Amino acid sequence: MSGQGDPLADAAVATMIRRGEVGDLNTLMRFFTTAGDKLPERLPAAAAEYFEATAMPPAWVDWDVMERARLFFIDNAAHINTGLSFSAMPVSYALPRLARLLSSTHSLAYPSRRMANTGQFVTYLMRTDAFAEGSKFIPAAQKVRLLHAAVRHHLREGGHWDVARDGLPICQEDMIGGFGLFSLLVLDAMHRLGVHMTEEGAEAYFYAWRVVAAMLGCDMSAVPETLTECRAYLDLYLRRGLGPSSEGVTLNAQLMRLYEDVVPGTLFDPMVPATIRYLVGDTISGWLEVPRSPWDAAARAVPVFLGLLETIEDSSPFGEWALDKAGSVLSGLELSALTRGRVMHHAIPAELKPEYGLKPPRTGRWVPPAPVH
Repeated sequence: MSGQGDPLADAAVATMIRRGEVGDLNTLMRFFTTAGDKLPERLPAAAAEYFEATAMPPAWVDWDVMERARLFFIDNAAHINTGLSFSAMPVSYALPRLARLLSSTHSLAYPSRRMANTGQFVTYLMRTDAFAEGSKFIPAAQKVRLLHAAVRHHLREGGHWDVARDGLPICQEDMIGGFGLFSLLVLDAMHRLGVHMTEEGAEAYFYAWRVVAAMLGCDMSAVPETLTECRAYLDLYLRRGLGPSSEGVTLNAQLMRLYEDVVPGTLFDPMVPATIRYLVGDTISGWLEVPRSPWDAAARAVPVFLGLLETIEDSSPFGEWALDKAGSVLSGLELSALTRGRVMHHAIPAELKPEYGLKPPRTGRWVPPAPVH
């Protein structure tokens, strides 16, 4: 899989770059943000064909499971964001190939933009109308897929990447690895934080990311179908790729500064690196040069505090409503701070530059799949 890309998106991007149409695409794409809207009239032919071919979700989607995933997200929005920000992102920086790739583009080198795009993308995914006419998720997924193809094209064709040595940039191996980071690794982080999850909820969240993987051009014959299979894939992927790099240190330092700026004042700033260290462990934290502080002990106490809140939520309908509401508000404030109130647009680089519903009872807690040795 290290030599395989995304043929459909790759062909569309190559054609537009060859014809000098990327500028026109980016200008017109700002006006195409909602599924069901008519495509802009002057859209390049290659782009129009691509958007028409990718306008529908996979035919195999189970909508009942997707609704359970949406309710899981509502119940755990703040915890999911924590797992994405303080576990999945730092671990991706501890993969030298990915860190070097992320550092190769102007926009992806700045975590504020990547985190804002990711947060907005996940928010769109978990809306009631995510796959219906009026959806903002489907156009966002289509644009992310084109963005990946554009980065892949420029790194490969511009002599910025040794394909023979390192494989294709943003290859199928990496795309499926990213699916694992955003699904299973986030669930791992939530488990480590003491968040109460049911098997049904965790599996629905994982299923939703399988749908995302399909829409982002992953080869579904290679995408893990179960959490256990995903553990095996992710363990192999991380063992093959984890290690230190200067790019990883720089990207993670930017990420920590970003969240220190999001948190009001400076008193709680040390909790950012302390939470990262608690979730990813000392080895990866060492590679990323995450600083130690007395707050490391406070991070280890977070599961106790969250466990207390989760017990209140389990036993009291009012407590459940209040904590869900607080989590939703917190996630909204975090996303607003990252986006500065703007809608994030996914531009295709022409070149590289230096709501509430009934929830299932909280019984039969989710247990993470065991590591593969």
